[in-house]
Amino acid sequence: MAASRLALIVAASLAVAAPAVAQDAARTSTPFTLETDNPRAPEQEAVRFDRMDLHLTVLPEQKAVRGESMLEFAVLAPTDRLSVELDTVFDVSEVTVDGVVVPRERWSNPEGRLTAQLPRAMAPGQTVRLGVKWAGSPRVAPRAPWDGGVVWATAPTGEPWVASAFQLNGCDLLYPCIDNSAGEVAQADVRFTVPSNVSAPGPGTFQGKTDNGDGTTTWAWSIKQPNIYAITLNVGPYVERTATYRSRFGNEIPMHFWHLKSDKPEDVERLFAEFPQMLDFFEATVGPFPFADEKMGVVETPHLGMEHQTLNAYGNQYRMDGRGYDWLLQHEFSHEWFANQLTNWNADDMWLHEGLGSYMQPLYAGWLRGDRYMQRELADQRDGLLNRAPIVSRTPKTVNDVYNRPGGPGGDIYSKGSLVAHTLRMTLGDEDFFESLRILTYGRPDPRPGNFEPQTRSTPQYNQIVNQVTGENYDWFFDAYLYEASLPVLTQTRDGNRLNLSWSTPAGVFPMPLDVSVNGEVRTVPMTGGRGSLDVPADAVVVVDPENKVLRQDPLVDRLRPRR
Repeated sequence: MAASRLALIVAASLAVAAPAVAQDAARTSTPFTLETDNPRAPEQEAVRFDRMDLHLTVLPEQKAVRGESMLEFAVLAPTDRLSVELDTVFDVSEVTVDGVVVPRERWSNPEGRLTAQLPRAMAPGQTVRLGVKWAGSPRVAPRAPWDGGVVWATAPTGEPWVASAFQLNGCDLLYPCIDNSAGEVAQADVRFTVPSNVSAPGPGTFQGKTDNGDGTTTWAWSIKQPNIYAITLNVGPYVERTATYRSRFGNEIPMHFWHLKSDKPEDVERLFAEFPQMLDFFEATVGPFPFADEKMGVVETPHLGMEHQTLNAYGNQYRMDGRGYDWLLQHEFSHEWFANQLTNWNADDMWLHEGLGSYMQPLYAGWLRGDRYMQRELADQRDGLLNRAPIVSRTPKTVNDVYNRPGGPGGDIYSKGSLVAHTLRMTLGDEDFFESLRILTYGRPDPRPGNFEPQTRSTPQYNQIVNQVTGENYDWFFDAYLYEASLPVLTQTRDGNRLNLSWSTPAGVFPMPLDVSVNGEVRTVPMTGGRGSLDVPADAVVVVDPENKVLRQDPLVDRLRPRR
């Protein structure tokens, strides 16, 4: 993996935005809004978010939007208020509760958490609807998606080309939502009204479009259980390429690619040919495509890319990097499993998205071209580790805490997370590893189309799943690799013809078994209690861990790694 390619992956999924437009200094997003996965307010924990009806009117010339939404909640605990997140850059013109306008003095949005006082306290079992109308210029993405918002660009043929990306900053940059991964809505009906000379691909399934007779067209979409940053804005002069994939599980999956009309047909066809190939790999390796009843969708964007459930953003400009596939397309598609089907409970568990997603690239390289190509990808990932902070801190974090702040793991959630997954696979064996991965992702070991629901998981839950599947205690593995910054250190000493091996890690006893090649013959050393030994002739050629199964400290790699 080239250093520049690693930098792109590490930054989150990725992009170089069109030149930013200066934001009105008086209407900038608050620090609260620019975080995502902030703790939920008590009134947000008191409800279940069942349904959202969202209508966005896009005004490209003004770089502005008008919006109205109706959010339906089931009450789980007594509450006398409702709150959602919405950027303060917008002017809110109306707030309603169950269709009745809330007086201005009974709602507020000082920092980006819009809170409305209810006319009366609500009891468990009741349903309540919150309506919001807003308008204004959404935050322009300084560098989508690392620093998110809306990208306002112009297509090569002159039409508006617009995209939003806000994984690191939150859905509240564009519309009212509960901006926390535990606050996903169960069902969203979305309409985009845009100029009639462009299209507006959306998440989930297409519900039709309406010519409004005023130079605008409204595109309607419906999506079930979307990830909190999945409902994104995409507008452009698109041509739609479609086909149907027949799954190894017997069902059919619609494939859609919205690309610019100026693209070369041969580029489009080459990339589109990768869609069924990727589907076959993921279904064979992990399990059924989670959103087969909606679509596998990709839309070309003016930023490099982002995983958006059923409509992944793609802006890699059809570049190939010598690995036999488009790495950006494959990485974002992996998140349909590891981000959208499996969602982390808190940003502190983000490695479940990025690490497991990144491990799919070495596996895919091996699936396409053999073990040598898998090992090359793994070696490239190993070269980029920083090991400055644990991948998982075991304390709640915002997304920016994890990706961007000095005390967070940053890019290690990608490459180190991938290498931890590989080491776990080498330790458990393929049968137990992939069974644990399926249970983590689908909630069951035997997923089939229609028999699973999206899962929200934490790292300790994955630890429990591994222990249940294997019938053994692998707490030591998670303690050493996920909750410590430093890698386990292996010490080798000779005592005559005896090779002594010992592990050390701040996590405590580390009983990781080791393969040792002695004159080409591989033996496995149990390492009970973190120590082991075997007889080795004095003149033997000895290689410890000859297949690089175990992630461990390597001074040579550290010396050769560029300083960052």
